[in-house]
Amino acid sequence: MNFTKKQTQKLVKACINNDRGAQEALYKLYYAEMMQVCLSYLADEELAGEAFNTGFLTVFESIQNFDAARGGLGAWIRKIMVYSSIDLYRSELKFEKVSDDLPELETEFMPPSVLGKLYYEDILQHIRTLPYATQTVFMLSVLDGFSHREISEQLNISEGTSRWHLSEAKKQLRSLLTGKPAAALPTERRGERK
Repeated sequence: MNFTKKQTQKLVKACINNDRGAQEALYKLYYAEMMQVCLSYLADEELAGEAFNTGFLTVFESIQNFDAARGGLGAWIRKIMVYSSIDLYRSELKFEKVSDDLPELETEFMPPSVLGKLYYEDILQHIRTLPYATQTVFMLSVLDGFSHREISEQLNISEGTSRWHLSEAKKQLRSLLTGKPAAALPTERRGERK
């Protein structure tokens, strides 16, 4: 979406004034990108569509809160879509409580040659095989850049539980992508490279 700052301001102002044409233009402009965001979190197209529509309702209801000085319109809408997708399944998420007193977690090493062979859809397909709670934490952390603190607040889990889910997701994905059992994979401790 390569809108100039002036074009974005004009579109946002028209949406604030409930200009139906501007709202339709905004919806169409971001439809494909934001639907993909929802589909990343919700494998079911019907649920993703529901999250998308709920998200856009939120966008239109709170467009007056958009602040261009804090970031782009697309990033602002994306964050709303992520929250909308998570909210749709929040009541069904079952997070295993993990103690915050965990030993230092290992970071698994993924050879670049493996990553270079995969496309986004292939990776997403593998991510969707993870348990839903682990999948959600992985996507929030890796794809959307949320901190463990932000994830714990959004999902109502501890930061330790968030870290465990991320570590578990990486371990399971590595095993899926390399075809090796998790125990046979090389690991590295934080700050070390093997």
